[in-house]
Amino acid sequence: GVRLINLARGGLVVDEDVIAALESGKVARYVTDFPDSRLAQVKNVVPIPHLGASTPESEENCAVMAAQELRDYLETGNIRNSVNLPTLEQDWSGETRLCIIHRNVPNMLASITATLSKDQVNVANMTNKSKGNYAYTIVDVDARVGDAVADEIRAIGGVLRVRVLRH
Repeated sequence: GVRLINLARGGLVVDEDVIAALESGKVARYVTDFPDSRLAQVKNVVPIPHLGASTPESEENCAVMAAQELRDYLETGNIRNSVNLPTLEQDWSGETRLCIIHRNVPNMLASITATLSKDQVNVANMTNKSKGNYAYTIVDVDARVGDAVADEIRAIGGVLRVRVLRH
């Protein structure tokens, strides 16, 4: 299937049509900086931070800044200058990094760390920040974490997306 990138504001595409196209294989990946919470949970949807620019000065440098910040997000999970997610930067201190977008609700961090503890995974460093109804957590762990642990975290109610990065 094709790869579809949508960096326009919401409403440009019909979410149900994108989901159907992903499920049928017509679209292999959908990258967007304005996913709604339902779309953000669909397999092969890659939600990225939305970077806004509205002044002549910011528009002049926006392309370079956006490319640098998107690269940093993809490589390290760090987020800067996002409209829809909090700024969060953490120096890498483990073998595996879990980048978790979730709802900003009580007990979320306890659920994430309980899942890691149950699987005997030690947290080397963790940072969490919220913005409105959403929060973002970066967890560095000492060992190589497999897909099973990430899938357990994905199954926690309120978790919207989990990315696993390896150092």
